[in-house]
Amino acid sequence: MAPIRHNTTASSVELVLDAAREVILAVGVRRTTLTDVARRAGLSRMTIYRSWPDVRSLVADLMTREWMLVADGFATEDPVTAAVAVVRALRDHPLWRKIVEVDPELLLPYLTERRGSSQEAMLALIEAAIARGQRSGVVRPGDPATLARAVLLTAQSFLISGSTMLAPLARDNPGVPLTSGDLDTELATILERYLRP
Repeated sequence: MAPIRHNTTASSVELVLDAAREVILAVGVRRTTLTDVARRAGLSRMTIYRSWPDVRSLVADLMTREWMLVADGFATEDPVTAAVAVVRALRDHPLWRKIVEVDPELLLPYLTERRGSSQEAMLALIEAAIARGQRSGVVRPGDPATLARAVLLTAQSFLISGSTMLAPLARDNPGVPLTSGDLDTELATILERYLRP
C-alpha cells in the first residue's frame, strides 16, 4: 500500500488515491493538478496540500499502491511464476499504460537515478519468495538480496522495453509477429535458468 507520510486517515488516503487515479487516467500526469484531485475526491484543496505538497508525491504514492496490488503474487507464488505474472499484469494495467503512453519521462528517475518505494517493496517481496524457494529446494543457493535485484532488473527490462520488440521479425519469420505471450515465455525461460538449482 502507499506509504502514509502524513496525518490523513487511511480512508481519506484511499479516497484521494482513487481520485488521482481517475484524473490521471482521464488527462495524464502532466495535466493533473491537486485541485482536480481534490474536486474529484470531494475534499478541500488544503486537505490535499497538507498531505501531498505536489502532484509528483501524490503520483508516487499512487504508483506504489497500484504496483504493490499487482505484485502480491510474490507472497504466495514461485518467484518465476510471480515475476512473469507481474510483468504481464503491469503491462496491461491501465495506469501503467497511461503513464507509458502520455508521461513516460515520469519513469526515468526510477530507471537511472534511484529506486522508488514500489521498487523497494518489490525487492522485499522477491527476496522473500527466493528465500522460500531456497528453503524448499526449487531456487539455487545464493544471496537472496542479490538474486532478487537481478530478477527485478530482468523483469523491468521486459516490462519497459518489451513493446519495442513486438514488431514483426520479417527476415527471420515473414508475417509472424512476436507477441507479448512470446516475451512472457522467454522471460520465464531466462528466470528459470537463472534461479533453478
